[in-house]
Amino acid sequence: MNTFKLLVNAVRGRRARDIVFLRQISTSPVTSLEKTVLHDYHVDQGGKMVEFAGYSMPVQYGKVGIATSHNQVRNHCGMFDVSHMLQSKVHGKDRVRFMESLIVGDIEGLADNSGTLSLFTTEKGGIIDDLICSKTDLGYLYVVSNAGCKEKDLAHMKQQLAAFKADGKDVELEIIEDHGLVAVQGPETAKILKPLVEGDIDQLYFMQTRELVVAGIPCRVTRCGYTGEDGVEISVPNEKAVELCETLIGSGVQPAGLGARDSLRLEAGLCLYGNDIDETTTPIEAGLAWTIGKRRRQMADFPGAEIILKQLKEKPKRRRVGLTCTGPPPRSHCPVLDADGNQVGEVTSGCPAPSLGKNVAMAYVPANLAKAGTNLTVQVRKKNIPAVVTKMPFVKCNYHVMK
Repeated sequence: MNTFKLLVNAVRGRRARDIVFLRQISTSPVTSLEKTVLHDYHVDQGGKMVEFAGYSMPVQYGKVGIATSHNQVRNHCGMFDVSHMLQSKVHGKDRVRFMESLIVGDIEGLADNSGTLSLFTTEKGGIIDDLICSKTDLGYLYVVSNAGCKEKDLAHMKQQLAAFKADGKDVELEIIEDHGLVAVQGPETAKILKPLVEGDIDQLYFMQTRELVVAGIPCRVTRCGYTGEDGVEISVPNEKAVELCETLIGSGVQPAGLGARDSLRLEAGLCLYGNDIDETTTPIEAGLAWTIGKRRRQMADFPGAEIILKQLKEKPKRRRVGLTCTGPPPRSHCPVLDADGNQVGEVTSGCPAPSLGKNVAMAYVPANLAKAGTNLTVQVRKKNIPAVVTKMPFVKCNYHVMK
């Protein structure tokens, strides 16, 4: 019996949205996959393991449905294993120049111990991957990018590294292999962490990062996440990862899996690389122009700048939009039709939104159809479902920002 059938049997009788998400997960045998440092802990906690980005990862836990887990994070606090992500450090006096030769962000302009979401771009303006780059006060940049793009990102960075070093530049790339990464997300994050963190967690704001002691463990804590809620990502030594998770669960945090992570990020209007953005999409088409620093626009010195900045000025022919609808939920590759029944795009991500009681999706459509309130149609299993272009995020984001 394949992995999908096993999972369907495991969640039989539960919410339909659980099955919808599971159908989007690859069914590669979990025995052939990479494992995070927390893999065995997930299994012990009742995690139902599936393939994601080449790793065996929990889609949900025990009898807790995906919608229930989603609401736990949205209203209280949940914990995700994101140790499959690529963590790295960039050292050397030319480290900022090196990273800015690869991405669209203004790293030079960042304050110490703060970061930004940015994009690796191609010379044709496509998106190689999205990442978070933080500028620390310890003489290095801290970079986190996607597991599914790990090999591609490393090859891209190493190629540029070789060119920089051949030109006499001072830069080194260090891959962090001795730390896991745990995301704690939800409105009760700070309340739960306060007794565990040495220091004032309230003074760590969205997209800021610090080396802090958490539950007696030296960690790097970054105030960010992938849910639209307040939260942190904690880079923890491998040998202390299980201990940290046990402490967090003992403090009231609930483990959450890929199913809830997907619906939470979709409600927050956040892209998933490989679905909503890739090398065929530009930052402007994807609604990510804000990731391009003002200085970088003026310098026009990032990969694909000529194409991207021209598109920024003249407006793209298509745009990523949000869609809401009821009925059977749309999934990736469902056709999007205009009022005349012509296909004008396709869904890139879609699922039921537990916080809203309706379905949400993203799609690329012609710019003249991208205005909020535009009526379109999504074809789901050959059935035409009315959909409305809706401003994103679908659910208000609640990041801990400096006022």
